[in-house]
Amino acid sequence: MQNFLDPAILFFVFGLLAGAVRSNLEIPPQIARFLSLYLLMALGLKGGFALAKSGLTTEIAVSLGLALLLAVLVPAVGYLVLRRLLSRFDAAAVAATYGSVSAVTFITATQYLESHAIAFGGHMAAAMALMESPAIVMAVLLANLARRKEGSTAAAELPGLRKVLHESFTDGAQLLLLGAMAVGLITGDAGKQAMQPFSGDLFKGMLAFFLLDMGLLAARNLGSLRGRSPWLLGYALGAPLVHASVALGLAVLCGLSAGNATLLMVLAASASYIAVPAVVRVAIPEANPSLYFGMSLGLTFPFNILLGIPLYSQMAQRLL
Repeated sequence: MQNFLDPAILFFVFGLLAGAVRSNLEIPPQIARFLSLYLLMALGLKGGFALAKSGLTTEIAVSLGLALLLAVLVPAVGYLVLRRLLSRFDAAAVAATYGSVSAVTFITATQYLESHAIAFGGHMAAAMALMESPAIVMAVLLANLARRKEGSTAAAELPGLRKVLHESFTDGAQLLLLGAMAVGLITGDAGKQAMQPFSGDLFKGMLAFFLLDMGLLAARNLGSLRGRSPWLLGYALGAPLVHASVALGLAVLCGLSAGNATLLMVLAASASYIAVPAVVRVAIPEANPSLYFGMSLGLTFPFNILLGIPLYSQMAQRLL
């Protein structure tokens, strides 16, 4: 219940309600884009400042290794499960969506941990960046295999793997996150004091404003799920719990702290609704965008924001 009393979460709930009643309230796309970039820049700076203070440790290396393992494991297993419910192309697209990560879910989780005085490492922002691309690459490879089996000639007209890799690793948002982290790492405490009004004082309000917009978008994408198989809706809500449980098990085995384990669980449980859909829509046009976008934004994102984050945190604290 305490999580629902957080102003940022309440603005998200307000956005859900406003979207549900079909209000004409909307955030202009340019402002929403600015808010997204601001949050990534502020998160990168915070991570860089924390890394400058802690230095490279064994837990940092282990955390990044676990993140890469999950980035491969989640979409691979997801595809095998989804292939029983969907076509090869839809299964690859949905598996990529759930194998990648949601930056906004991660940022909300860091704010939750800070508000509850739970320590975590700034390097987890780097883990988020590492987990974004592997699922996309796997989805493109799976789609190409499916086209060969079907004898399709469309593959020649679609972007090659090299172009997809380039777009994945040079995505502006991801570069901003890593660049801001590098700036924070280089400037250290002096940079932290200088940027405090920007990356600290404004952060909570900017997050609340952005979550308002995300609530509106989530409510408006629920309609695309009407008529879908109950198994798919169950996957959208059940997969985050399974993925988070796997991440928690790995965190316990490797001795991560409760805060870092929580963020690893959030990353494993989240689903991309920006980076992956943008690439997959071009690279796998055979897949249905309303399916993977509607599942991730209409169900999984609200579930993680409202219930998942506090649940993952409680599970990590009990076991770690």
